[in-house]
Amino acid sequence: MIEFLEWVLLTLGVVTATLVLAERYGSEIAIALFASLTVLANIIAFKIIYAGSIAGFLLIGPAGVIVYASTFLITDLLSELYGKEYAKRAVVAGLLANIVAVISIYIAITWTPAPFMSPESLNAFNKVLGFAPRLVVASIIAYAISQTHDVYAFHLWKKLAKGRYLWLRNNASTMASQAIDTVIFISIAFYGVVDTSTLLSMIAGQYILKIVIAALDTPFIYVATYTWKILTSERLPEH
Repeated sequence: MIEFLEWVLLTLGVVTATLVLAERYGSEIAIALFASLTVLANIIAFKIIYAGSIAGFLLIGPAGVIVYASTFLITDLLSELYGKEYAKRAVVAGLLANIVAVISIYIAITWTPAPFMSPESLNAFNKVLGFAPRLVVASIIAYAISQTHDVYAFHLWKKLAKGRYLWLRNNASTMASQAIDTVIFISIAFYGVVDTSTLLSMIAGQYILKIVIAALDTPFIYVATYTWKILTSERLPEH
């Protein structure tokens, strides 16, 4: 678990620093970063990581779990500083980026390789970047529903709290959205492949990891929000 926490803090720190730097160039940079992370999360998801166990649940998940969970920090930040429409743009950009990535990877895999390419290298390439149609469908459906829910839930909590308690809307929207994402993806991808007990264990174990990441990203959204507001105020013209 210590190793997992270290990677979470490092990833969130890098993402937050990038978002702060991106403030100088506008929301487009944050949206581009969001789309890039969603694609990256799917590419590195081939490796399954182990982070320990809690209450009998094995904390396992795809290596992209931290990267993907970081995207919720970005949409929450866009929602907080730019509004709902900008966060929705990020979700659409991420969806389109993943569709393009899937098509591009499929073309690369089916394309005739050069005659000097070794079978070992070709098999490794196809094995890592290859994908099952069922997993792709599960990923896209889970992504579209959970990310859209996160945007609307964030603003609902903001309205209910009258603009106060950033930590509340950040955690409430992200944790609920991550639950939706986990249940939909694992159910569609593995229902009928594993028994019900294993399916529920996979959902619980992966969701625990996502809850930990969601809780840890709270101070980072405060740092990013505070820094963005300072940088913005410094550029305002004096009256």
